Amino acid sequence: MVRLLRTNAFRLGALYLALFAASVLALLVFIYFSTADFIERQTEATIDAEITGLREQYEDRGLPGLLEIIHARSTAQHGNTSTLYLITDAALHPIAGNLSAWPQAQHIRAGWIGFPLEVRTRDGPVQSNALASVFVLPDGFRLLVGRDLRDASAFRSRITRTLGWSALLTVALGVAGGLFMTRNMLRRVDAVNRTSERIIRGDLTQRVPLTGSGDEFDQLAGNLNAMLDRIERLMLGMRQVTDNIAHDLRTPLSRLRARLEVTLLERPDAGRYAEALRETVAEADRLLGTFNALLSIAEAEAGSRRETMAVVDLAEIARSVGELYEPVADEKGLALTIDNDARLPVHGDRHLLSQALANLLDNALKYTPAGSVALRAHGVDGSARVEVADSGPGVPADRREAVFDRFVRLEGSRSTPGNGLGLSLVRAVAKLHGGEAWLEDNNPGLKAVLTLPMADRSALAATRNAA
Repeated sequence: MVRLLRTNAFRLGALYLALFAASVLALLVFIYFSTADFIERQTEATIDAEITGLREQYEDRGLPGLLEIIHARSTAQHGNTSTLYLITDAALHPIAGNLSAWPQAQHIRAGWIGFPLEVRTRDGPVQSNALASVFVLPDGFRLLVGRDLRDASAFRSRITRTLGWSALLTVALGVAGGLFMTRNMLRRVDAVNRTSERIIRGDLTQRVPLTGSGDEFDQLAGNLNAMLDRIERLMLGMRQVTDNIAHDLRTPLSRLRARLEVTLLERPDAGRYAEALRETVAEADRLLGTFNALLSIAEAEAGSRRETMAVVDLAEIARSVGELYEPVADEKGLALTIDNDARLPVHGDRHLLSQALANLLDNALKYTPAGSVALRAHGVDGSARVEVADSGPGVPADRREAVFDRFVRLEGSRSTPGNGLGLSLVRAVAKLHGGEAWLEDNNPGLKAVLTLPMADRSALAATRNAA
């Protein structure tokens, strides 16, 4: 309970409770005074109606007729003093009515008085108050018509008690509701804290529980779980990359070291030393190529080169990369065709896009023993779409997603030079540019597809003019 009282949720609930209680109190006070004013006006209206009727009787029948009516009405009440009547002479001596004497009254306003009243009931005399109006008749006679305020006072007392209990019940329910809501909120926050503590201790499989209500806490928990899923995938990918690096680099490093040891153990020979150094340099270049590819992937995934992006022509980049690989295709006896739109403006990094397209073409030429390779770049539905299609053996459908992971190589390509990072770089570049990359059937062969959001053509023209 102490911890509950110290929470911001409880303080906020208490603040709202105070504002709500003040609002309810103001409403109850308004209701009370409105009710009291209504009762008072209703009493005055009743007295005015009585006086008006009696005045009309006096005008029609004179003083004897008025006395007769007063006597009849006083007798008809049989001890009920809700309505008070009294006619006196000029000396205030009672003539008719249900009051024994002219009361010791307090002047309220012109024509209206208030006075204490003792009423006889079955339980004995009861003190009450009365409100009356005085009407002066000719020859000094006075007419008093009033109302006993016991019923009005009782009604006001009942209203006061009812409003008091209502206010107390409102505050009690508000406190109970505030405690319940605060406890529920604290329980949800504690669930997040417990999950966070387990994750800090190293258990990345923990997730914040959802209640299924769809409220803001569920939305927060869903976003946290999505973030944790992403972190877990990144950590798993990092471990896989570390394992793959250790596995894939151990062999060339061991081969390089063995070659140097063998060279040192052999009879000194300048020609042999030169050959060993050339092979060592070539092996070192392959290792540097692997590390450079990893660095490019890391830069693309981190978005560190996003600031250097500009509007470039993807069609022009595709033509340049295609022309660069035409000699490689000719050397392997493959037909390389290039089919591009005139302009495909995209907002991106020219170097990374060139490297991604070069990786796609290099893979297509490398794994196509005979046939053709086609490079196509076209605008489709507001996107720039680049396709590299070959007539090679292709990739099984269940492995097309896996080959985008780092260092993943199919069994048939183990003997082919490469490090298994080409497609990983292509996907990283696609994500950096807000696009996608995937593989699909070419029937026969494989088709690699890269799509990027297309930029405004006028922006490309402005960039060229600035250059």
